[in-house]
Amino acid sequence: MQLTGSQIIIECLKEQGVDTVFGYPGGAILNVYDELYKHQDEIRHILTSHEQGASHAADGYARSTGKVGVCMATSGPGATNLVTGIATAYMDSVPLVAITCNVGVPLLGKDSFQEVDIAGITTPITKHNFIIKDIEKLAPTIRRAFAIAAKGRPGPVLVDIPKDVTAQNCEYTPQEAEHPARSTEGIREEDLSEAVNMIAASKRPYVFVGGGAVISGASRELKEFVEKTDAPVCDTLMGKGAFDGTDERYTGMLGMHGTKTSNFGVSECDLLIAVGVRFSDRVIGNASKFAEQAKILQIDIDPAEINKNIVVDTSIIGDVKEVLTRLNERIGQSDHKEWLAHLAEFTRTYPLKGKETGLSGPFLIDTVYRQTKGDALIVTEVGQHQMWAAQFYRFKSPRTLLTSGGLGTMGYGLGAAIGAQAANPGKKVINIAGDGCFRMNMNEIATAVRQKLPIVEIIVNNHVLGMVRQWQDLFYGKRYSATVLDDGMDYVKLAEAMGAKGLRAVTREEFEEALETALNADGPVVIDCVVGCDDKVWPMVAPGAAIREAFTEEDLK
Repeated sequence: MQLTGSQIIIECLKEQGVDTVFGYPGGAILNVYDELYKHQDEIRHILTSHEQGASHAADGYARSTGKVGVCMATSGPGATNLVTGIATAYMDSVPLVAITCNVGVPLLGKDSFQEVDIAGITTPITKHNFIIKDIEKLAPTIRRAFAIAAKGRPGPVLVDIPKDVTAQNCEYTPQEAEHPARSTEGIREEDLSEAVNMIAASKRPYVFVGGGAVISGASRELKEFVEKTDAPVCDTLMGKGAFDGTDERYTGMLGMHGTKTSNFGVSECDLLIAVGVRFSDRVIGNASKFAEQAKILQIDIDPAEINKNIVVDTSIIGDVKEVLTRLNERIGQSDHKEWLAHLAEFTRTYPLKGKETGLSGPFLIDTVYRQTKGDALIVTEVGQHQMWAAQFYRFKSPRTLLTSGGLGTMGYGLGAAIGAQAANPGKKVINIAGDGCFRMNMNEIATAVRQKLPIVEIIVNNHVLGMVRQWQDLFYGKRYSATVLDDGMDYVKLAEAMGAKGLRAVTREEFEEALETALNADGPVVIDCVVGCDDKVWPMVAPGAAIREAFTEEDLK
């Protein structure tokens, strides 16, 4: 059948099972939006307040579902406003397709109105990108974009389409969507055998879990592997929920703000089994002093991650779920009661704790956990509140923490919460934000109101840029350069001005009551929680130090 380019775009989205698109219209993409209007009963379009919000919303949709998220923007500034969200998705391996429309083919390269080379701009932060100048290539390219975004290690793909291509006619033949197979071609029998021998010989194994285990959907296989290995488990920020955070073998996060149990334990183990991790600098601390007593076995789908940041003894390259399935068939039952008891003593000696009185970040997170019974979908911005959420909320299932790990994008959370709530209408979605982060994309509260999304926005309001101030306090002689937010912003009035419900809490009792109200509301609620400006995230590893040198406030005294 003969269709226009814009009709082909919509038909390809339907082929891929896309039910929701986040975006913002403009001149170059008008033909596509005209077709979206005609198909609004099949594809929901969520108009965000800013294109960056659209890219973060598509990211949140993807992280919470495992499906490819889709965002759209017009040419020039519309396209460039997607860049931060695309980079965020790239750093955290999130499957995303960003569709932009550009000026017509005859106008490309002539500094035309709202023209920008978005394909060139995004080349370093996408798995692949395309500019489609021939309508005959439109449908095959869109299909290929979705396949690339989802296959292997996921990531964002950008498709740029000149406006005249969206208006031209072409023969279109429907196709079924391609569902990429799990990556198994790199799994070698000799690597599996070596891993089995290492596990059998180990007396003090430790399983270290990252985002790859979440992406792979390997929670069941991971649990079986941990039980057979009889090992303790720590995780990265991106790995939260892959292994049940309430399990007795779980020792908490590893790294700069990881638990002392995990940091000390990994420093003492004789075998570190890294499952879907990339050994980020925030996790390993001083690389030359990381897990010095251990042999390291790394399981990862991306061969580029092997020996990139940490030199390992053995690696298995392939989909985590498939690798663990094969290992579980080969390994025997181990018994490491003494090793587990040793780590349990660490946990008793060095528990995570917050202030005993007054409103604080740890108390807020603990209250959220109690009132939601650990069943909420938690989104965060970036900073102290993000670390408190990772430390004090016990994630039992994968895809229940959505946070910007690799890029550390302030302003990510609210857009991502919108995407997650749109994708999971039956879930309670809560965004934990700092006041500095909230200011960056707070206009998306208007989007949540317009879409009647019952997200809960908790502002951990310390009137400063908390994490930067923490560094200034500890390492820069208390010189608080450009980190004090003392302008009297009233977040309750701001929320109400955008149509949301606004609440304020300055005591524990007020927050308990406000959260209960918010969890039962049928629209967005913003809770402004006033906490101390000098509260810090503990433990901490100083930059350049080994993770075994983690310290707390008591250690400084």
